[in-house]
Amino acid sequence: MLKQIKYISLIAVLISAASFAQERTKDTLDSEVVNVVKPYTPTVADAFKIKETPVLDDDVNTTKKEIKYNIFSIPVASTFTPAKGKAATVNKAKPIKLYDNYASLGVGTYTTILGEVYLNHELGRGENVGGYFTHHSSSGGIDGVLLDDDFIDTKLHVNYSQRLRDLSWTLEGGGLYQKYNWYGLPKPYFDATTADTLDVGHQFYGGNVGAKIKLYDYLIKYASVRYRRFGDNQGSGENRFVLKGTADVPIQDELISTELTIDYINGSFSRNFYTDSKINYGNVSFGIAPSYQLTQDDLTLNLGVNLVYKNNTGDFGASKLHIYPNITASFRIIDELMIAFGGLEGGLKQISYYDLAQENPFLSPTLYISPTDQKYNLSVGLKGKLSNSISYSVGGYYMNENDKALYTSNPVFIGATEDYQYGNSFGIVYDDVKTFSFVGELNVDVNRNFKLGAKAEYFSYSANTEVEAWNLPDLKASLFMDYQIDENWFAGAGLFYVGERKDQFREFGTLTPMEQTMTLDSYFDANAHVGYRFDDQLSFYAKANNIADKTYQRWINTPVQGIQFLVGATYQFDF
Repeated sequence: MLKQIKYISLIAVLISAASFAQERTKDTLDSEVVNVVKPYTPTVADAFKIKETPVLDDDVNTTKKEIKYNIFSIPVASTFTPAKGKAATVNKAKPIKLYDNYASLGVGTYTTILGEVYLNHELGRGENVGGYFTHHSSSGGIDGVLLDDDFIDTKLHVNYSQRLRDLSWTLEGGGLYQKYNWYGLPKPYFDATTADTLDVGHQFYGGNVGAKIKLYDYLIKYASVRYRRFGDNQGSGENRFVLKGTADVPIQDELISTELTIDYINGSFSRNFYTDSKINYGNVSFGIAPSYQLTQDDLTLNLGVNLVYKNNTGDFGASKLHIYPNITASFRIIDELMIAFGGLEGGLKQISYYDLAQENPFLSPTLYISPTDQKYNLSVGLKGKLSNSISYSVGGYYMNENDKALYTSNPVFIGATEDYQYGNSFGIVYDDVKTFSFVGELNVDVNRNFKLGAKAEYFSYSANTEVEAWNLPDLKASLFMDYQIDENWFAGAGLFYVGERKDQFREFGTLTPMEQTMTLDSYFDANAHVGYRFDDQLSFYAKANNIADKTYQRWINTPVQGIQFLVGATYQFDF
């Protein structure tokens, strides 16, 4: 009962409290006036700061024990003395003494004399004078030849040069004397009786002067000028003047590399092949070839054009403006291992009596000389390195030439009055020729002492009016080797192959002129040499040419000498 009374009393109290709260919420608030006696001024209570060095309140405080170190020095007597260091010695190769001058002389079969002198002397700092002299002669003696076949080839060149801070320049001059024979008398058409009546010697004379200058940090980079006089003992004469220059022309913040050329030639022959009418030839050409080089990553592209105006001054030919492409490109496919190259180029190639006679010394002095219009030469190929010691190059070429000069045998002239009218000399004819060629080349540097190189060329020709592209081979190949056997001995070899050529045998002056196409056989020529270096200055050598002993014909009816041996010595010196 007592617990029940407590519960009832507690419930009554809660009910009364709730009733009082409801009554208070029903009351309304009356407005009152609040008087502020003092404004509120807050204050900040003092903060408790933690000390930087706290006070340790450990039950046990330990004290560090002081430790003392004592070193006992005991003197020790020593008799050891260290040896001084000495650098190890390296066996060095004896440096090779290089000389500025040398002279060489050799003699051999067919009474051959081969001599050469090269001189270069320093007058002062950047000032040099030098020159060279070469002589090659033989008394002849080719088996089966009815006429004299001796020859002389002598050339002289001198120069003076100076190098300054902003430029370098050179003055040069030279001369030549050459003698050959029209010994290619066709057999059995002629015999010794006719040969005894002929004087077939043909002598050439020439001289040249010129100057070159190279500039640094100038718009004009290079300039050269040369004048050459060339003639023979048959009344022929030729003058040629060539001026060249290169400059970098700025156009809108770009440099345009420009080549300028002036080429003047004038000459005459006392007669033509058939009559006494004099031949006069000549022209002057003005050329300008601007080009722009674009380089981007592995691509190098040269874009240009070659403009040439030819003004004829001789008896034949017309004045004309020629426009040629001048575009070349190269692209590195694999660094130095494989580089693609190509181009589309052209130009007007000046033909001169001097250049023709150096290539074929059996020409008659009765030539009509005119430049060759090389409309374009298209090339594409690959080059690079297979390794650090092996390099290669392969390419294909397609060339279109108008008025290309072709060597051809002169006819047998019935009633001849000149010694070169017996089918024993050569002339030139002009034709429009298209040439496709493929060239491959390989060079191997096995080591510093052994080098090997090989080159092969294939040609296919298409002539416009002539039956054949006269005296142009369909295949050419060469192989050379140089070997330094030891410190004193050295050797080398060269192999050459030339494929078949076409020429013609003609007879003129009869009622029924004869004309027959002839085929010149391919030929192979092997040469070798061996030498011994006696000391730094003196060495001896021996050479063998045409080892196969084949009297092949480079030109129709003109066989070459058989196997030839030559011994000589070379001496190097300073002065």
